[in-house]
Amino acid sequence: MIYGPIFTLSRTDHCANLVSMTRNYESSGSKPVKPQTSKLPPGHWLLQDAKARFSELVRKVRSEGPQHVTVHGRDEVVVIAAEEFRRLQGSPTGRALIDALQSSPYRDIDLELERAPMPVRDVTL
Repeated sequence: MIYGPIFTLSRTDHCANLVSMTRNYESSGSKPVKPQTSKLPPGHWLLQDAKARFSELVRKVRSEGPQHVTVHGRDEVVVIAAEEFRRLQGSPTGRALIDALQSSPYRDIDLELERAPMPVRDVTL
């Protein structure tokens, strides 16, 4: 719906009018003014851009690797693929601890462990 004076436009005039209404022009000339965005390195996104173009962000994570999202000029989060997250998170098997103990130069030392006697309490059932 168009608000304002009522007049008839051809289809091409209507499209040109909409385009001119949505573009920012300098007051002295007719060149469009580009929005002020800081130059970010590839793989870095401003938070508002990441929110607005989230699908594109996800596609770039899959094709180009991790993507950094900045807030107030600082890296706040890095978006990574689910497989990479699982790989980095590791599995809770304890395999790393077992490998570390087995690679120890002291693994052949016999330990003589003595346990102190534990007091036992009487229980009535």
